[in-house]
This record gives sequence, structure tokens and C-alpha cells, in this order.
Amino acid sequence: KGNEAVRAASTVLRASELPITFYGFVEGDDIPNGTVDVVVTDGFSGNVALKTAEGTVALYTDFLRESFKSSWLARMGYLLAKPALTKLRTRLDPRRYNGAIFLGLNGITVKSHGGTDAVGFANAIGVAVDMIANGFSAKIRDELERLGAERQSIRQTAAL
Repeated sequence: KGNEAVRAASTVLRASELPITFYGFVEGDDIPNGTVDVVVTDGFSGNVALKTAEGTVALYTDFLRESFKSSWLARMGYLLAKPALTKLRTRLDPRRYNGAIFLGLNGITVKSHGGTDAVGFANAIGVAVDMIANGFSAKIRDELERLGAERQSIRQTAAL
């Protein structure tokens, strides 16, 4: 799967001794099912996945709203289901997870969703602050240096 660079990165990660469980290529349903904790993608594919998820949530929200307004019995059902629906709405609130992380060696960038509000923007800033406070860039730099050394070793072994 993927282009040559993606396949090469997969080979290197699979052979590395990084302290991660490298799953490999994931399918679309692996993302919401929690098959993996982190998905790394190019900007276009990631944006398609994100927009699809957002659109699906909005669509189901509209369907539920229509259904609960369809009759007096449905409205009564809504009143009974309201605590569970409120909990679900909180869990699905994109403002809680607002911000795409761009990893760099010299700093942290968290890009906030263009349609977010103050709560979402504050949460994105909080993510950046936590990453900086925990030395995330230095950890990435150190792991990439180690991975580079492993990659060189793999190439030398393959050349024999």
C-alpha cells in the first residue's frame, strides 16, 4: 500500500527497535475502532478521513434530531434517552480533541480546525503546552537519530 516512500518507511519501522508497536497499514474502520492509538498520514488523506468522520457525526445527529421530533412518543423517548445522548455528545465533541499535530525537530505546531470556537482553540493550545512541557520535540529528535542509525545498520546488513 502507499507510494514508494510510504512502503520504505513501513519497512524501516517494522525492522526498527523503537519502543512502539508498529501495526502497519490501517483500514478506515481501524481508526474509530481503536485498533491503533496513532495514525500517521499525509495531509490530504488525513483531511479526508477527518472530514468523513465529522460529516458522519453531523449526519447521524440530524437523523436523531429528526427521529426524536417525529412523534410525541419519540419525544418521550428523547427525554428518557437525554442523559445518555448528552454523554455521547460530550464524547464526540471535536473541540475536546481540536488540533492536528505537526511534528518537527525544532518545535511543536498544533493546527486548530478553522471552524472551532474558543473552547476548541484553548484545548489545542493546551495540547501544545503539554507537549512542550514534556520535551516532546527532543524525544522525537532522539528517536529519529536512533532510527537513522538502525536504518544504516539495516542497509549495511542487506548489502552483505
